Amino acid sequence: MTHIAIAELENHSGAIEINLHRVDNVTVRIKPGSSVLKTCAIRIQGKQYFSEQKIYSGQRSDFTFDCSTPERYWVLVVEKIIDCMSRQCPFGDVLLQPSGLPHLNKTFVWEVKADQLSGLELKFSPWLRQILPGDTCSDQVLYNIGSRLAANRVNIGNFCRNGSVSRVKVQGGVILTLQLPWDSKVSVSGFKLESRSSIQRLCIIESMLQNESSTTLMSANYPLGFPEDELMTWQFVIPYNLRAHVFIRNYTRPNCERKFEKLEYFLPKLRSSHEVIVLGLDKPQPTNIPGSFNLSLQGCDQFDRNPGVLRLLFEVDVRYPNNEDNVTLIIDLRKEKHMNLTIYSKPTKPGSLLIHEHECLICIDSNKNCKPNVTLESAFEYSITFMCRNLENIRIIVEKSIVCWNSRTCHKDFPLVVPSSLTKLPILIETFTWKLQAPEDLNIEIRSPTLKLKQHIPQRGQLCRGSYNYAINGTTPGKILSFGTFCPGGAIEKIQMKDNVTITLKTYGSRWFNESQKQDLQLFFVPAIQEECIFSLTPDPKAKVYLETPNWLEGLPSFMSVYWNISIPGKQVAQLNFLSERMGVTCEKGRAYINIREQNLKAEETVCREDQILPKNIEMHDRFWMNITNCKPAARQLLSMQFMVTLVQKNTALPVIIGAVVGGIAVVAAIGLVIFCKKKKNKKKESPTPMVGVYNANVNTQLPVRQGKFKKDRKNNDSHVYAVIDESMVYGHLLDKSTIPETAEVGVYQPFSGPMSTTPPSPPPLRKASKVPETEESSFMIMTDNENYAFTHCSPGELRGNGDVNVSGNGNVGSEPLLESNEQENSAE
Repeated sequence: MTHIAIAELENHSGAIEINLHRVDNVTVRIKPGSSVLKTCAIRIQGKQYFSEQKIYSGQRSDFTFDCSTPERYWVLVVEKIIDCMSRQCPFGDVLLQPSGLPHLNKTFVWEVKADQLSGLELKFSPWLRQILPGDTCSDQVLYNIGSRLAANRVNIGNFCRNGSVSRVKVQGGVILTLQLPWDSKVSVSGFKLESRSSIQRLCIIESMLQNESSTTLMSANYPLGFPEDELMTWQFVIPYNLRAHVFIRNYTRPNCERKFEKLEYFLPKLRSSHEVIVLGLDKPQPTNIPGSFNLSLQGCDQFDRNPGVLRLLFEVDVRYPNNEDNVTLIIDLRKEKHMNLTIYSKPTKPGSLLIHEHECLICIDSNKNCKPNVTLESAFEYSITFMCRNLENIRIIVEKSIVCWNSRTCHKDFPLVVPSSLTKLPILIETFTWKLQAPEDLNIEIRSPTLKLKQHIPQRGQLCRGSYNYAINGTTPGKILSFGTFCPGGAIEKIQMKDNVTITLKTYGSRWFNESQKQDLQLFFVPAIQEECIFSLTPDPKAKVYLETPNWLEGLPSFMSVYWNISIPGKQVAQLNFLSERMGVTCEKGRAYINIREQNLKAEETVCREDQILPKNIEMHDRFWMNITNCKPAARQLLSMQFMVTLVQKNTALPVIIGAVVGGIAVVAAIGLVIFCKKKKNKKKESPTPMVGVYNANVNTQLPVRQGKFKKDRKNNDSHVYAVIDESMVYGHLLDKSTIPETAEVGVYQPFSGPMSTTPPSPPPLRKASKVPETEESSFMIMTDNENYAFTHCSPGELRGNGDVNVSGNGNVGSEPLLESNEQENSAE
């Protein structure tokens, strides 16, 4: 604020001169100090006065007193109006003007006018301390802050210097009064106009408590009564290494007609930004509050005839934590990369009014930088001090990124274990998350060679009961899914995933401190696979193994395929049981399939579709693959499947119970027959040259509708496309011609390469189903025109007419000519 001299005073032989400038809106009043004044008159132009004298802006006055101690009889009031409505508000220091006034007890009054929507902020230096009305200050320097609410003046409070109140914000204009004794050497007002903004309440009082101390505050208009249905707020700024306790010392409650009076706390919360608690005036108030917080008083609509009085006087006491030992630990993260660590204090009494009673303050390197939670970065060493009795309620959350940017330069394997620098701490690791990213030409593989992993499936009683488990989730945008929750002590040896994932280790209880040394999870970046996800496992002969598809709650994503590569120990037979009768999904687009195939040269393949009944029990003698592929489900349809694998001795293996249906084209007269899975078996004739089983990824497994006669000739259909062929047809150029049977027939076959025993089964291709009448639905397998058949050698005499081939129920030639029989029946009809 620009300094303008608005008063001049000369004192020659007791003469006093005051000259006020017109533009400064200042009025000086010289008042008698008591109602009865018989001595020490004020003399103006030779006349004596014992009454109040006023000097207005633009006036000049010369006067003297008729005694040597006028301060005993007269007081001086200086009133100034600051206009923040019709002109720009003069922000900055408010000057103590006019200067050089006579040595009288003085009262300076500043009225800052503003509209009702503006909140004016006053900043004080030194800070103020609120006192009860009628109390005095030791240095006789007293501030009073008020506001105009409609036509009434509201007393915000009386204040002395050297306290904790640093700012006061008042809505709709402010009236500030400063009283100085006659011998005061105070030459500045001690406050400034800081800003103007709407605060939407009567006032806000900011109190800063930097050390151990206490402050007493009270509601506006105390003790006469808080204005009806108003709101005021106290903001307490407190260091985190101190704790605040709120005590209500005096209060009365009004008679509310609508709403109710309340205290609302805006408290710091450890794991989120803040917490709001609403309490009555008669309730215990929060204690042990770490850090800054707000407290608001809300009035109500009171009865007109008997409104009662709302008033509040409370104390905030700030102290260091009591009865708490300081524990200092060294956390060494110098060997870690791309890792951040958060330490926080966990409340022991959630929901209690004393919500911060046993929380701990955490200090980094000194007791000055203390908070309820701190975050540390890798590559540094830290000295952490915990200000609490013990560390039982301290938790650590860790995130670590492992990224392979270039398949040629990055390391291919990493241990996924909690570093020893953290497991040695007497603090429980709550979660440790690894964020894994691989380039397009590499995939992520997780191995647990020693402990192996078990999938947590509580519906089947297969639970993770140890001290920790792993949650594996995909993170690729648009393909986010949960692969499941896993823990040590199972059958899963490795998991291969095509997409980027996060693996979160979560601990349970103090047993973690002993079991943390047994971790053996490993990460490998391996060459890219075509499959979305492959689980490789070897069941334990002494336990049942339950498995389930990823995204159990949300269902397998549309068109996603999941594979299980299941090994069988020697002298054991695996029994595969599905835990539901059907796949439980209705497809809007495409088909959902289950493919099961042993990994040997005599492989049998079982293919099940979503509208077919699943086998009760499938017996597998060798290592086998299982694939589940989803379609695009109809609305509110989910594909979530569980199955079980058990091992038994070969001599005690249960019979295989598989619903098998003879494949082929037949007339179905009955409607509503049950559709079972299709099982293909490669039947072999005795021949000097062994057969080679070739898995055909393009075999269609749709069930046929009745098509009538098999009308296409050989050159127009794919009956000559082989799924199983003679070795002489595959390796004929390598064999001696003398060993090739003369009856060996050469045809067109699907190309392939490499050994097929370790290749996972692929789902049948998604193709549009033939448009057929609903009455033509059959319980037999749908076979499209380009179906690839599996059959053995056939003699020339087995060919009929135009070259069509007799097809048996298992896809082999050489059994009863079903097609010819059907043609004869049709002809007879």
